[in-house]
Amino acid sequence: MGHLTSKSYRELQARLDQAPQGAPPSETLFRILGVLFSEEEARLVSVLPINFFTVREAARLWRKTEDEARAALDRLADKGILFDLAIGQTQAYILTAPMAGFFEFSLMRLDDRFDKKVLSELYHQYVNTEEDFIRSVFSIEPSILRTFIHEGTIAEGDAVVVLDYERATRIIDTATCVTVGICYCRHKMEHMGRPCNNPQEVCLTFNSAAETLSKHRIAREIGKAEAHRILKQCVDLGLVQLGDNVQQGVNWICNCCSCCCEGLLAYRRLGCNTRITTNFVSADGGTECTACGTCVKSCPVEAITLREGGNGDDRAVVDADRCIGCGVCVRFCPAGSRVMERRKETAFVPKDTFERIVTSAISTGKLHNLLFDNRTLWTDNMLRRLLGVFLSPRLSQTVLSRNGIRSRFIERLIRWRRYALVNELVNSGRKPDYSHPELRRRPLPGAGG
Repeated sequence: MGHLTSKSYRELQARLDQAPQGAPPSETLFRILGVLFSEEEARLVSVLPINFFTVREAARLWRKTEDEARAALDRLADKGILFDLAIGQTQAYILTAPMAGFFEFSLMRLDDRFDKKVLSELYHQYVNTEEDFIRSVFSIEPSILRTFIHEGTIAEGDAVVVLDYERATRIIDTATCVTVGICYCRHKMEHMGRPCNNPQEVCLTFNSAAETLSKHRIAREIGKAEAHRILKQCVDLGLVQLGDNVQQGVNWICNCCSCCCEGLLAYRRLGCNTRITTNFVSADGGTECTACGTCVKSCPVEAITLREGGNGDDRAVVDADRCIGCGVCVRFCPAGSRVMERRKETAFVPKDTFERIVTSAISTGKLHNLLFDNRTLWTDNMLRRLLGVFLSPRLSQTVLSRNGIRSRFIERLIRWRRYALVNELVNSGRKPDYSHPELRRRPLPGAGG
């Protein structure tokens, strides 16, 4: 097929691979890109920045008029490849990551723009069969996803110290917009002839991400009461809530089953090298365990086993390192012999998407790609290569491993990002609206992986 060797698709893959999440080259990936992008779209996207940009900047990069650039950007946003968001009176765009991004959106969408069976087969091959991509996604530090504990399983003593960002109900209550979409994982498995009995329309998105998905008919806008009903239904079914690993501006929460979910399948397949952030762990309660095996069957990551104790003293034992703290075992234990305890150390959860991406860029040795982001300038290309040699993953992590140094560094980047946006608005002839959240500190939805 022509797109397999096309320069445009190879350059697009290289651009995707420069983001912290990465997109390792594969014949399967090139076939996926060939379905989602025209060759011209691949060429255009291959030079877009990792961070947000405006129509004016895209027009400059593409050597097009602003009207031509806007039309191309809007087509890409309508496909779910870009997020478009308003910053004051200015429209800004950002390329979504492949996972928790345009892979999912192509199957979630409410229309038949793409052949979902073909894409499902390709995604299954690239994500579930081949290992390079899934290892790159789920080995990133910090993780792209974290567990939201079933709130009804939190011990009474811990309830008062549960943080707001740890509660899925709080995420719903404080969201500016909520949508529900088709579960990418279950929909994909249905096309693979392995359907799941759990409901499909349960993927919740919030805030700016929800606004974009609703506008482009990728997900359906709903009220908060319906979102709470969906969450309760999924908790009652024993599904696991995995969501955006940030404190502010959470973009999504998925209601996951162990038979279909990419994250849970990868966790069982790759073990603890797969990172899922959690602050809770299943522990023995005060009631006698009957060794019925219910918790073993219900655990989504196979963290519980039955240990023979002799004299009929069998009981369930939890691998604390493997437990993701979802609370499913506690909810379904008929003897009430399990409880959820807070871990001794609170896991690091980035303040927002921008901080997560910067920290991920540091841990993967790709910070230079984020700092020198213009693919059309030879100076940026040169500086990116030079800094890439200096900032190896090991050196980056060593220098910026201390929280104080890392925090100061990220704050400097935030100031630089704010300055760049204000400068772009001024150059566009528009007056910056300093009351707008983006000009203070607002998380970017799905930003570049």
